[in-house]
Amino acid sequence: MTHDVIIIGAGAAGMMCAIEAGKRGRNVLLLDHSDKPGRKIIISGGGRCNFTNMGVTPENYLSENPHFCKSAFKRYSQYDFLDLVEKYEIAWHEKKLGQLFCDKSSRDIVKMLLAECDEAGVNLKTGCKVQEVSKFDEQFSVNTSLGEFSSESLVIATGGLSVPGTGASGFGFKTAEQFALKMIPSRAALVPFLWDEKSKSVFENLSGIALPCSVSCGSGKFDESFLFTHKGISGPAMLQISNYWQEGQEISIDLLPDESADFLLLAKEKSPGKKIEQVIQPFFPKRVFETFKKSFITDKRSMAQIPEKVLQQINDNFKAWKVKPADTEGYKTAEVTVGGVDTNELSSKTMEAKKVAGLYFVGEVVDVTGWLGGYNFQWAWSSGWCCGQFC
Repeated sequence: MTHDVIIIGAGAAGMMCAIEAGKRGRNVLLLDHSDKPGRKIIISGGGRCNFTNMGVTPENYLSENPHFCKSAFKRYSQYDFLDLVEKYEIAWHEKKLGQLFCDKSSRDIVKMLLAECDEAGVNLKTGCKVQEVSKFDEQFSVNTSLGEFSSESLVIATGGLSVPGTGASGFGFKTAEQFALKMIPSRAALVPFLWDEKSKSVFENLSGIALPCSVSCGSGKFDESFLFTHKGISGPAMLQISNYWQEGQEISIDLLPDESADFLLLAKEKSPGKKIEQVIQPFFPKRVFETFKKSFITDKRSMAQIPEKVLQQINDNFKAWKVKPADTEGYKTAEVTVGGVDTNELSSKTMEAKKVAGLYFVGEVVDVTGWLGGYNFQWAWSSGWCCGQFC
């Protein structure tokens, strides 16, 4: 029951780490409390798995230490993972913004990883619930529902708190705290926003309608589409900006991203006789326009008759619509978790805890969070690969 390496969590990062450690001849035990490995991989990308992004750079990630991820991406890039995908002849295609998806099924990625694990001699145990982790002298002891195992290296690859339906839990965070590692406060990210009751009564009738926009909050800014839902706003733009949003903050939404900052003032010069409604209406579906008109357009005069100050305010309503979400939908629908194990506690080369020899953390449990579009999978592949060279 003694192994060189025990890896807890058979997701993207855990399997990649197991493969690489096994290739080095290490005796690897890979544990997962679920009955099937890679559950989050299987449901990702609408069942097609957005497995990486061609445009991965450190700038696509949030972390208290934005430089931490650079080493991992330099040593194992999106191109390296794509080489593995092509080795197994998995058909893939590129969507917008460099996003790579399987042509057929995300299960192809899981099958590929399991085949690599098998070739590397990894011992995989599923349905194995870890009850306690401890360290005595140079050995880690892992007490599980399938018995007690020990190893000289222990890798935590249990993910964050997002999508609890796939088995996500706070185990990785608790383990870090058990060994006195500093944590960065966590929150749900890549997640839809919720309206307050007042906004819900105004906008819930627009549920199902998507619009292009440019959204910003803090240091984040994205040009994507967003979707009205019956309880808030979602879609790629809102998921992206949720990474940057903190409770109580406003987000700014440009509803006319292709128009100039002073589009109404320019329209006044061009069409002074038109009413403001006539100028704005063509930009939106009828139901959207009627809803926004009640909130944003109260002046019925022609463009020439409206004072510039009033026109500028209406202009700003559409070019910088201020929305203060009541909250997000939380971890239940969040794709990732922001925060986690403080990267200052870890080696960027090995992913090993500086204060606890032989203890490693990889993937989402670490305070490195990517944008929507395959970035988080690439962090899992890269961090897992790097750890596998040393654990």
